Amino acid sequence: MKSSIENSFIALITLLCVFQPNTAIAQGQSETVLRKKQTDFLDWKFGMFIHFNMGTFVNREWATGYEDPLVFNPRKLNCNQWAKAAKTAGMRYAVLTVKHTGGWCLWDSKYTTHDITAFKNYKGGKGDIVREYVNAFRKHGLKVGLYYCLPGDYSTKLGSNEDKVRGYKNSSQQEDLHGLPSEAKGDYAGFIEKQVTELLTNYGVIDEIWFDQYNNKYTVKNWQQLKNLVHKLQPNCIVIANNSRDFNETDIQSYEYPYWKSVNKMDRALPAENNSNSGEVCDCIVDGPNWFWNTENQIVLQSANDIVSRLQVCNERSSNYLLNVQPDRDGLISGAYLKRLHEVGNLIKKR
Repeated sequence: MKSSIENSFIALITLLCVFQPNTAIAQGQSETVLRKKQTDFLDWKFGMFIHFNMGTFVNREWATGYEDPLVFNPRKLNCNQWAKAAKTAGMRYAVLTVKHTGGWCLWDSKYTTHDITAFKNYKGGKGDIVREYVNAFRKHGLKVGLYYCLPGDYSTKLGSNEDKVRGYKNSSQQEDLHGLPSEAKGDYAGFIEKQVTELLTNYGVIDEIWFDQYNNKYTVKNWQQLKNLVHKLQPNCIVIANNSRDFNETDIQSYEYPYWKSVNKMDRALPAENNSNSGEVCDCIVDGPNWFWNTENQIVLQSANDIVSRLQVCNERSSNYLLNVQPDRDGLISGAYLKRLHEVGNLIKKR
């Protein structure tokens, strides 16, 4: 016969087991909500990744934040043209790089002057590309996503070849900004949360927010807090943690195809054949990991057939395909890029 103490202990353990939250609930959203988001997400199937920021104007994949803001001068920028091009290709959503490694923000953030207000050659510093983008894509019936780059060592010298493509060493007088405006110094996590709050409260419904470098050494300990903030502000917003396959960290499993291909780990580049977990594969229309417009590199585009075939593989493996198509320095999707999107759309219709 058990003592009253033993009975009390057993009752306590039972209570803890019954009310132990599952992982999804512990992270701020119910498993039911997460599963519905994942199911709905797969209906999007095909999206446009849009890398357009300071890197567009300096032939760099990684800007550092010390660029002259006056070089940002997209004289013909037209987000409606982007949206039409996306629809022509059969795409249903898009993701725009609203803050990349240079820390430059494509909206007027009240927490920094390192934003669109410094781009005096674009609407006299009075523009708001985030607003133009979300309005245009919604007008054309497309879902909208935002890319926000978390901190990293983007000014580290990478070697003669890599250095020309990515970041470059700052002078001895310039400290590494780690991908954020100088106002973020001393409180990266707090600054990021304030900017994410701006983006998720000032621009209506955001369908997806795409975080790069979520597991960086500077703010990885704050990742769950940031993800929970998104879920709180916009419960239906999909949170993508780039290259994460763990639903404790991301709402959708993420595959950066060009990266895994470049390091010869093709087994990590695409979801497995029998995959049933909701995923997203990002890729470049350029044959190689070139995300921003570049006037120095020789550019070769993937064929329409390769693009549509990969789209089909991704969809068959419970994943969307997010294809990067970079606007030029005028702010338009142009030339061979636009032609290829038309070819992709026509091929999808035939298939």
